Amino acid sequence: MARPLPLTAEMLREDVEEGRVDTVAVAITDMQGRLQGKRIDADYFVDEVLTGYTEGCNYLLAVDVDMNTVNGYAMSSWDSGYGDMVMRPDLATLHRVPWQPGTVGVLCDLETEEGEPVYASPRQILRRQLDRLDAAGLGAYVGTELEFMVFQDSYEEAWLSGYRDLTPANLYNVDYSMLGTARVEPLLRRIRRSMTGAGMIVESAKGECNFGQHEIAFKYQSALRTCDNHSIYKTGAKEIAAQEGMALTFMAKFNEREGNSCHIHLSFRSASGEMVMADHHDAEFGLSDLGRAFIAGQLAHAHELTLMYAPQINSYKRYVEGSFAPTAIRWGRDNRTCAFRLVGHGQSLRLENRVPGGDVNPYLAVAGMVAAGLDGIERNLPLEEAFVGNAYDSDSTHVPSTMGEALAAWESSDWVRSTFGAQVHEHYSNMARIELADYDRTVTDWERFRSFERI
Repeated sequence: MARPLPLTAEMLREDVEEGRVDTVAVAITDMQGRLQGKRIDADYFVDEVLTGYTEGCNYLLAVDVDMNTVNGYAMSSWDSGYGDMVMRPDLATLHRVPWQPGTVGVLCDLETEEGEPVYASPRQILRRQLDRLDAAGLGAYVGTELEFMVFQDSYEEAWLSGYRDLTPANLYNVDYSMLGTARVEPLLRRIRRSMTGAGMIVESAKGECNFGQHEIAFKYQSALRTCDNHSIYKTGAKEIAAQEGMALTFMAKFNEREGNSCHIHLSFRSASGEMVMADHHDAEFGLSDLGRAFIAGQLAHAHELTLMYAPQINSYKRYVEGSFAPTAIRWGRDNRTCAFRLVGHGQSLRLENRVPGGDVNPYLAVAGMVAAGLDGIERNLPLEEAFVGNAYDSDSTHVPSTMGEALAAWESSDWVRSTFGAQVHEHYSNMARIELADYDRTVTDWERFRSFERI
């Protein structure tokens, strides 16, 4: 398959007129990082929505994972009537959806009916931080590395079994194994080729440590485009797996073995594209003063930003010593035991944030990294010495171990409130409070096994 040209509005009109496209999937990204929206008849989209908008209920940014309406959100409630938001297509995100016949997709920015950006929208939260970066004469380039686990069972079979006794696509550790990954190659190849057809640049696929665990890597792009692609890919991979009678999960910690990570690679460049983080005169790390301040900002704010990196109760189960998920908020040169790992050289020099898991909302996580890096640069924060050795055994500041700890750090942070705004600060505090309350009310299998007979 040749790499397709970027899809333009003019190309879409032609495809619709000639009958090649009959459906446009119009979506936003919600708080949980999921695509939500509607499938619109292609003729209607071209005539009415392409240069205008469609609408969706504002509860899409005020529900839990089960789509239950919940209390505590200022922007959406029974008292305010659960009104509509404007979903305005961003035509730069037009893309083909090769795994769905006759379908094109587009992502939307959310506005109020008065034309103002919806403050709680993850895409808008990232846009605001990128605007600040642009005003400083900088741009962010990002790559995300999503891991997932593949099962031979369908999603329906997994649900009906209570997600017990599933059959992983591999029954042993296939990290870098060519033989082991070949077992799943028909599915992985279809996902890769489909994402190429959607306009992404695929780099590679490889096995990982947990049974049935894999990763597909894509070439870095500008921050917003990478987050858009991340969301499209994550949804598309699940749809393709379902079509093949299989299931895959991006949840951070499916079992007690290795969890699914989503390492985020980020670097800053100048408005003209120069690699401002690097300086070849620095013999030790090749870092410029700006690059050092950028990393210092990440370290300074990692604890209070963990809620942006780890948005679910399950996220915090990853942070186990010796698991390749970080516990120590330190940085090191090519050191996988640290929360932040400096990798690459010269034009490829970048910082890898190892805190996020596969359940991360990329817009929120990248917004946090950009904001932290900007603060480090603006205040010219000094960078501590790179950590050498096993950070798991150090007495370093610990990545929050629970959502409750992360929420406390987020809620008490004046910097978070001033950087992202009081409305965003409170909105995502409420999201975490609701998750914790639901979890605290839930009786688990662990409790039944420990207590049913023996207590």
